[in-house]
Amino acid sequence: MPQFDVTIAGELHLDLILYGLPAELPPERELLASDMTVSLGGSSAIVAHNLAMLGARVGFISRVGDDSMGQIALEQMAASGADVSRVQRSTDGTATGMSVILGRDTWRNIVTYLGTISRVGFEDLDFDYLASSRHFHLSSFYLQSTLQARVPEVLRRLKEAGLTISMDTNDDPEDRWQGGLREALRYVDVFLPNEREASRITGAEDLEEAARLLAEIVPLVVVKRGASGAMARRGTERFEASPVRVNPIDAVGAGDSFDAGFISQYIQGADVESCLAYGNLAGALSTTRRGGTEAFRDREHRERFFRDNSVTPAGSARGL
Repeated sequence: MPQFDVTIAGELHLDLILYGLPAELPPERELLASDMTVSLGGSSAIVAHNLAMLGARVGFISRVGDDSMGQIALEQMAASGADVSRVQRSTDGTATGMSVILGRDTWRNIVTYLGTISRVGFEDLDFDYLASSRHFHLSSFYLQSTLQARVPEVLRRLKEAGLTISMDTNDDPEDRWQGGLREALRYVDVFLPNEREASRITGAEDLEEAARLLAEIVPLVVVKRGASGAMARRGTERFEASPVRVNPIDAVGAGDSFDAGFISQYIQGADVESCLAYGNLAGALSTTRRGGTEAFRDREHRERFFRDNSVTPAGSARGL
């Protein structure tokens, strides 16, 4: 039996989230936030943490700085039950990365200091460790600049080892959407972009066309649509799942939480409708607490939310 259900290699850091800022940020002014929180950050880390909290056996490879922020992030990840024995500390003085998120009512700015976020390299990967799993997930393709050029090789080797593979690119700060992504997607079983990412990658403004184009490359394309739920495309089949209605507190990490929910069912062999419904449920749960992991860390709240909002998959498949 494999040691893990899912292995992940990627970034681990903290998010500083500020709330109640004015819509405009004029220069040379002392501007006040009404509230703040510090939470575990990094899409890779949020997926790994929340998968572990949902009961998956997770192995995690990352790099942090030799500083207090790295130690805090590492302790929060370890508390989820994910294995952190392969998380390394940089010894060259590079600090642990950080994202500062300026939250508004319906949108946000994200400013990231890369630090160790971009320092996970091919030489950091223990392939025996990664392959001792049923599934491998990769997030933040464009932030992992040290590893990016060799991502296709990483995925090819893990595919040859018998793992299924999922990917969520997250945003491209340069908004170019190149860097070998299409080559990497050849080895991906489940691709998990949001609407904007699907459009930017394909150049198609129409969501249905973007999904169709991606489905020519990847066996299963899942597009996250926020408050509109999620849709998926598998060949000529189309699936759709309605969102779980909540009064959101914070949408930070909701897409990554969707990934965790979807993957937790996918690795158990659930059908696409069930995976979509559970992804929506996990994404909605995330929005009920600040930051991307806090709602999952509160076991009583998490279990009550899942119990109260348990859904019978309502998605439907139809030939196109």
